Amino acid sequence: ASLEGPLPSPERLRGMVVLKGRRPLGAAADDVAVYDSDDDESLLTGTGSVMTGANTMSTVKASSVDIKIAPQLARQTLFHGTMFKKWEDSMANPRHHMHSFSESKVRSLCRSRQSRSWIVYNQTHMSRTYPAGKRVDSSNYNPMLAWATGCQMVALNFQTSDAALRINDGRFRENGNCGYILKPSHLMVKDRDIDPAPVQMTIKVLTGSCLPKPKGKNKGECIDPYVLVTLFDVNANEAKEICTTYRTGTVPENGFFPIWNTDRDKFKFQVENPTCAILQLTVYDSDVGKDDFIASACIPISCLRQGYRCVRLYDANNTRSGAFDFATLLIRIKMRAKQAEI
Repeated sequence: ASLEGPLPSPERLRGMVVLKGRRPLGAAADDVAVYDSDDDESLLTGTGSVMTGANTMSTVKASSVDIKIAPQLARQTLFHGTMFKKWEDSMANPRHHMHSFSESKVRSLCRSRQSRSWIVYNQTHMSRTYPAGKRVDSSNYNPMLAWATGCQMVALNFQTSDAALRINDGRFRENGNCGYILKPSHLMVKDRDIDPAPVQMTIKVLTGSCLPKPKGKNKGECIDPYVLVTLFDVNANEAKEICTTYRTGTVPENGFFPIWNTDRDKFKFQVENPTCAILQLTVYDSDVGKDDFIASACIPISCLRQGYRCVRLYDANNTRSGAFDFATLLIRIKMRAKQAEI
């Protein structure tokens, strides 16, 4: 397939593995080996030697830790990782050229009012974001800001089950976990800014059903469940990641059919970006010291429907099996567009 023109559609890529690397610049892939790095933002410094097709050595500038890439592998890559300088240069690059940004770079670009340029770039090119290297504990960053700017590949540490990974699971469950979801339409408009209209949302937690013990254990005391209702929202223009959390009351010793359904269990939210925002419902067991995680569910705001809704809960690994087969919450949802101020 040719590297010229638009990128292949997801339909054309079904059943394929897409590789990202570094294609040689100014030479054919048969002629020269190249270097690759996980961080496309870093400047290439120092020198290194590469093997040419004639088995002779050439000296090129390379990163301090060089990895030689075989020409045969370079020919198999679709995406060529390039260093970001400015958006004008990036837009002029071929469509198969892409950037990788660390989480700190994502925030700094948005804080410097470059989110709109990034959105336009992501309409024709690919961007990948990844956790900062300082996360030695394999923790995760909030993926909302990267999604709001249209980044296609938002990499997370899948070995760590935390709120960010549960958000990611909820995001892609809306399309049956097939691996793809469509971008919101406002992220595909080129000639003008179109921000999604804010929404006022009310969530009332009514009851639970068949809530298991921590980690699905069969034995132990009855749980004292409560629910954290959290809205993960974002304003990309202002580089704001918005997290609003409310807590229901605690129902003592009742995991089978806890009932909340009071005014204290009704919460109001203002959703700034309903096309990207996600609602998270997390059940905890109130305990002495640290409360135990029971189950959770993450739902994109764009997928919510008004009325009484039964929400299926998932364990810490985002699965439903064993003791979690029938764990649910019953909630009531009210949503309306925010009235414009006069």
